[in-house]
Amino acid sequence: MTDTPPKNELRLFNSLTRSLETFEPVHEGEARVYTCGPTVYNYAHVGNMRAYVFADVLGRTLTWKGYNLRHVINITDVGHLTDDADSGEDKLEKAAAGTDTSIWDIAKRYTDAFKADVKALNIREPAEWSVATDYIEPMIAFAKSIADEHCYELESGLYFDVSTVADYGRLARAVTEEGEGRIDAVEGKRNATDFAIWRKTPAGETRQMEWDSPWGKGAPGWHLECSVMGEKLLGFPFDIHTGGIDHREIHHPNEIAQNQAFCGCGSLDVATHSGAKIWMHNNFLVERSGKMSKSSGEFLRLQLLVDRGYHPLAYRMMCLQAHYRSELEFSWEGLSAALTRLKRMVMTAQALRSGQSGDPDMRRDDGWGKLQGAADKFASAISDDLNTPLALTALEEVVATKKVDVALKISLLREMDAVLGLDLLNLTRIDLRIRPKAATITKAEIEDALERRRQARAEKDFATSDAIRDELAAAGVEVMDGDPLGWEWKLA
Repeated sequence: MTDTPPKNELRLFNSLTRSLETFEPVHEGEARVYTCGPTVYNYAHVGNMRAYVFADVLGRTLTWKGYNLRHVINITDVGHLTDDADSGEDKLEKAAAGTDTSIWDIAKRYTDAFKADVKALNIREPAEWSVATDYIEPMIAFAKSIADEHCYELESGLYFDVSTVADYGRLARAVTEEGEGRIDAVEGKRNATDFAIWRKTPAGETRQMEWDSPWGKGAPGWHLECSVMGEKLLGFPFDIHTGGIDHREIHHPNEIAQNQAFCGCGSLDVATHSGAKIWMHNNFLVERSGKMSKSSGEFLRLQLLVDRGYHPLAYRMMCLQAHYRSELEFSWEGLSAALTRLKRMVMTAQALRSGQSGDPDMRRDDGWGKLQGAADKFASAISDDLNTPLALTALEEVVATKKVDVALKISLLREMDAVLGLDLLNLTRIDLRIRPKAATITKAEIEDALERRRQARAEKDFATSDAIRDELAAAGVEVMDGDPLGWEWKLA
């Protein structure tokens, strides 16, 4: 990390300039943010969800800094091919092929599932969910406005000529004629990196999602959607565009090229010519077993974590423990450690709530001096490109501070958690105890056995205590007597 910024100055890493920049809004007092959303042909895996935890922390930080946030997340229900460039099938069309389910029903099912994951991770709802198929006419109008100067038509559709804009690929640092390795050759393309604005339906085929256009019946290209929805809902230029690091290589450079063409903008030496002042990207979630990919069958979606007995906010904690620009390795051991850390915070907050007293606003009190250092550390960490790992340690310093007014402590925890989004002041330890799907023993049976064991130990009947422990172990319940927060258990 770089030098710590002043408390009131928010610095963010701009992928376009490869530098930390002070956030200065385009519109005074407002922060306009666009986040590339899911393609709703399947469930989101936990790697996908890291992007939305990151964007949520960014949005919460902007709110905490006093900006009026307008956040847009798009839903891609058409146009995204099985390859991120210009080859393969439309992901939604492929998902619907050979089934009795319409493409529209598939899109709704997985949109609803994605929004359920968003809620489970305590990600705030955006100001707008923008659905691609609601913007077909604006997409056609956008394409028409740039077609004469920047596009050409082939049998397969309308293509954008990347040589017509300045600095194409600067975001991805693509400098060779071959461009990105994943872009397949299409016969007739002028440049290897040219991309589809509108894809024609092949002769003799009918698709569930297709519309009439000046270039024939077909569907928009994936990149066109975000340009149009960003411009319509936030206006060019807006403040921040976010997405996963995979978007930095193809999708976002193509989106930027369209934005330049639409605005008649020149060099990307001026960041706002890209359509947004700042482009931000979270790094990958790495999973070594190979189950991260959706092609693996039972891939790592959020529900699988819950089925294994992990609260969704344990995954949020796991994400916060790494800087958003760092790779994050997923492991079940790491998730367990994150859950334990979350439990400690929740139990402390729960104990504070039960004993709360005093004036809810006591920053004038001498007790504030004990918390000032941690509060400043938190503010500096979040202001320094969303350094959530350091912010978490500042929060834990507040939790550990003794002989401070309870109401004051709760007030500061609430302020910090408004940024981190762990819901510390609403959760209880019991909420975090999720019964694995495969478990046969019930929570009530476990608690009853533990109560009998407590009584046996109180009476120094250690034979009965050990027998109950063995009984629980046989049912897959691990009792952790050494848990400093009180007896804990987990189902294997």
